[in-house]
Amino acid sequence: MTSAQRLEDIMEPNEAKLIRKTVREVVEKEIMPVRRQIDEDKEHIIVNRILKKLLVDLGFQKAAFPPEFGGLGLINAINLITAVEELARGDAGIAVSVGCVEWALAPILFPPYRNEKLLKEFAPMFMTDKPTLACFAMTEPESGCDIENFALKGRKIRTRARLEGDYWVINGVKQWPSNTDASLYCVVCTTDPALGEEGIALIYVPRETEGVSIGEIYEKAGMAADKNGVIYFDNVKVPKWYRAAGPGDDAKLLRQQISLGAIGSAAISIGSALNVFEIVNDYTGKRIVADKPIKEHSICAGILADMCIGIETARTYLYHVTYMFDHPEIYGPRWSEELHAKARIAKVYAAEVATMVAEKAMQLMGSFGYSRDSGVEKHWRDIVETIIWEGGAQLGRLDIARYFCNLKTL
Repeated sequence: MTSAQRLEDIMEPNEAKLIRKTVREVVEKEIMPVRRQIDEDKEHIIVNRILKKLLVDLGFQKAAFPPEFGGLGLINAINLITAVEELARGDAGIAVSVGCVEWALAPILFPPYRNEKLLKEFAPMFMTDKPTLACFAMTEPESGCDIENFALKGRKIRTRARLEGDYWVINGVKQWPSNTDASLYCVVCTTDPALGEEGIALIYVPRETEGVSIGEIYEKAGMAADKNGVIYFDNVKVPKWYRAAGPGDDAKLLRQQISLGAIGSAAISIGSALNVFEIVNDYTGKRIVADKPIKEHSICAGILADMCIGIETARTYLYHVTYMFDHPEIYGPRWSEELHAKARIAKVYAAEVATMVAEKAMQLMGSFGYSRDSGVEKHWRDIVETIIWEGGAQLGRLDIARYFCNLKTL
């Protein structure tokens, strides 16, 4: 098999390879030397410096916008997962914060619901020399993962959008979204819970809109670089055309969002696992036990092999699902039940593989494994969040079973 026939070459084009190379260089220079300090950076001084390098200097905040609006036109899932995987090698929270900029804009970026009017409206916000974040505001205090549970058809969404003339008036609370302190929100609302999927509405709200306020920012076990907190919408008024699409169509976009989020989550988990393996492989090659390196003992080599099996299979499956997402002309709509189920597999599997890799690495490295100096325990704390968000592993499994087992009652 020639190099041009390798799976990675087919599914990761030259554009993505350049992104990988560029991001890795930045990670090695800007993140790795200060990775431990990021968790202790309460004022986000280090984080903001890194975000400026990535969002402004490298252009990630404008990457997905069309060139006619000042962007780079790099809109596809393979570019996104390539960037977040490499960023997660250094710091998963940074990867989340950067990746969620494109995630929040995705409903108006991808055909057939590409919204040129809204892209033109919001582009100036991101074409600046100031780091600009976007937020997909979905989870709520009352309903939690019920919003991601498509069997409930949006009936548990509590944030209401009421149409008054040419304006939406939004009231509600969002809790735990990444990039809580953002400049632009894509808010998951309902016009009427009784309408089910027809009532689901994705509406964009600039941060400076009257009635938007930010509450508590939570302290977490990991991912300190990504701010999660509470957003309040109190009679927030935005133009009618700030809605992503319309009745029924926004429900499709929400499913597309969950699938894309699952793909990105898998990439973050894999990126973290890759760096953990790099660390433990180096350590077990240098640590001598019974007159030879640890990894030359068969029991330890078997554990390292299990890590490789998990990472390689999770990564290959992620490439497969990402390729499906980027080629709807072959595999069908990005909001299909098949793609959604397969994206859930990618997320659940990658997160559990990453957890296994981190735990096994700490076992092989002993006390040094859970020491702050190693970097492994940081990845271990970060990975926990990738398992929990988007409804957790159990909702992911329900979605998988619904499609592959044709279940109608769960």
